[in-house]
Amino acid sequence: MKWKFALVVAAVLAAMNVSAQDRRFDGATAENVKYAWADVLRVDPVYDRVRTSVPREECEDVPVERRVDSGGNNAAGTVLGAIVGGVLGNTVGKGDGRKAATVAGAVVGGAVGHGVARQDDRYYEGTERHCHMVQEAAEERRIVGYDVQYRYRGDVYMARLDYDPGERMRVRVSISPAE
Repeated sequence: MKWKFALVVAAVLAAMNVSAQDRRFDGATAENVKYAWADVLRVDPVYDRVRTSVPREECEDVPVERRVDSGGNNAAGTVLGAIVGGVLGNTVGKGDGRKAATVAGAVVGGAVGHGVARQDDRYYEGTERHCHMVQEAAEERRIVGYDVQYRYRGDVYMARLDYDPGERMRVRVSISPAE
């Protein structure tokens, strides 16, 4: 009689266990497919090198040249240079050569005076920072998947997944007749 009581208690407990299971994961469908749980034995990340382009700002200090208008000093320098050149040219040579030397001295002196006056117009104020964006190639090591070893009903299987499944993973079991 005790064994009948134990059998009834075991049947009631089994019925309670079956009704408490989630049918979405253990139920069979019309396609002879069912879902179950497998124990994960090992998870190994799979790495790959990925080339990326990273924007980076590149800056340099550039000297800046500023020109100030001296308010007519260029003309004054040219005239003054022509006068000095003409006087110097007049002291060289005799007769008609003196006239030619005076004219040549005035022309050369005017050019030199103009150049000296223009040099006085320039000065350096300092530096300016010039920046621009450049694309820099970078190589990264990224995880592209996971090699998973798992056990389902005593057999060991391998799969590559795009996520780490943890300690247990859901598996899809499909049964069909062998041909």
